[in-house]
Amino acid sequence: MKTLYILFFFLNPSFFFFGQQNKICFTIDDLPVVNYGISDTNFQKNIFSKMIISFNKNKIPAIGFVNEHKLYTNDTLNSFQTQLLNQWVTNGYELGNHTFSHIDYNSSNLKEYTTDLERGELITKEILTQNHQCLKYFRHPFLHVGNTKGKADSLTEYLAKKGYIIAPVTFDSDDYIFASAYQKAYVKNDTLILKQIGKDYITHLQSKIHFYEKQSNTLFGRNIRHILLLHANLLNADYMDTIAKLFIDSQYDFINLDKAIKDELYKTEITVYGRWGISWIDKWALSKGYTKDFFKDEPTIPVYIENYK
Repeated sequence: MKTLYILFFFLNPSFFFFGQQNKICFTIDDLPVVNYGISDTNFQKNIFSKMIISFNKNKIPAIGFVNEHKLYTNDTLNSFQTQLLNQWVTNGYELGNHTFSHIDYNSSNLKEYTTDLERGELITKEILTQNHQCLKYFRHPFLHVGNTKGKADSLTEYLAKKGYIIAPVTFDSDDYIFASAYQKAYVKNDTLILKQIGKDYITHLQSKIHFYEKQSNTLFGRNIRHILLLHANLLNADYMDTIAKLFIDSQYDFINLDKAIKDELYKTEITVYGRWGISWIDKWALSKGYTKDFFKDEPTIPVYIENYK
């Protein structure tokens, strides 16, 4: 039997490189906090602290992408918001640029977009420098990279000249849809619905894990080192431990973004462009000529979530 195991390892060299474990990177968009209009500092601090505590507990090397307009109140820098980012960095987590105002590239030209992008790096750079880190990653708002090849290439070339590395997404959680309903239930103090939304969110994520693993294996013959998109909202703060356990139970190791994008599959060419904001898995599938049948098993969101008022 031992001889058979040794023979298996030699005949499967990729086993050594990728190991038995799946890999995933947690990325958190729209820092400091997605507050849905709740300006109470204790509320925002609770969301932020819960996420950090969970990352520390579960040894998740997360990276957060900042919209710097959230750091200001009436055009004045808000020290509370910058303290949240300092707390993030001093706990050992990275920050990336998500533009100043969460600008949509589909609705702006390159000059407008890059002006907003550069405005969105000023405070983040300062905080990182003070903590002996540097700003190197950029995440497109709405995952809109350019609806034509020319527009996408222009932005990619600009980012490369600025020294930015694009942060892709292969695992879209749909969390913002669940989070909007969850916040409304929170404001209403509707504890029954809160629990139901949380339960259905975790079920949805579990289905998404299986879906993206299947997609990756269909495209590449193996599971890519995934990059998960989440947002800094109340729902994820309340359920981050559960989300972590979900991936641990699915045999995932948590890795940082540097390690994730070293997967050679991220070099896969993208040849199709549109106004959509979709994962890189979906872009690669469309570029390889896959049709709608490839996406037919994608998990759907419960109707009551989208209609909750």
